[in-house]
Amino acid sequence: MPVNPSDPRVKRTRQLFMHAFNDLLDEKRNLYSISVHDLANRAAVNRATFYAHFEDKFAFLAYWMTEKFQLILSRRLPDDAAFSPDNLYVLVQTVFQFLVRFRQYLTPGDKQFEPLLENAMHKELYRLLLQWLQSVPKQSHLQEKLEVTALVVSWGIFGSALQWSREVQARTLESMVEKVMEVVTDNLGTFWERAKMDTGF
Repeated sequence: MPVNPSDPRVKRTRQLFMHAFNDLLDEKRNLYSISVHDLANRAAVNRATFYAHFEDKFAFLAYWMTEKFQLILSRRLPDDAAFSPDNLYVLVQTVFQFLVRFRQYLTPGDKQFEPLLENAMHKELYRLLLQWLQSVPKQSHLQEKLEVTALVVSWGIFGSALQWSREVQARTLESMVEKVMEVVTDNLGTFWERAKMDTGF
C-alpha cells in the first residue's frame, strides 16, 4: 500500500533518508556506491521501511534530486512568487547555475544516473511553470494549451542550460540567460499582459 506523502510521519522518515544520503555522499563523493543497505543503516531504519517509501534506489534518487532543486528554488523564489518576467529570470538563472554545479559533483561512475536526475529536475521546472500559467487571472486558454506551453518553455530553458553546462562555456551565464529570456518571452507575452491588466501595473 503506497504511503501518503502528506503524512507528517512519512515526511519525517523521508527527511531521515535525505539526511542520511547527504552524509553518505559527503563521505563517498559519488552516487553509484551508495546502496539501499547503506542508506537504511545510516538512517537507522530497516530496508522494508525504505521500500515502503521508494520502489528502488532510482526512485529515491529522483526524489532526492527533486527535493534538492526545490530547496534551491525556495531560497531564490518564495512559494507565492508571482508569474512575472523578473521571477522567470531568477528561475532561468537558477536552472543554469544548478546544472553547472550539479555536473561538477558527478563522477564517471555516476554517469548512469544523469538522465534520471535530469528528468527529475525538468519535471519540477515544468510543474512550476504550469502552476504559474494556471495562476494567471482571466485565463482563456484550455488546460491542454497551458500544458503544451509549459512543456515547450520548460524544455527550452532546461535544454539550453543542459547543453551549456556540458560544453566549454564560450558564453557567460548571464548572456545565455538573457538569450533564453528573449526566446521564452515571445511565448509568454500574452500571459504577462493578462497579469498586468488584472493587477493594474
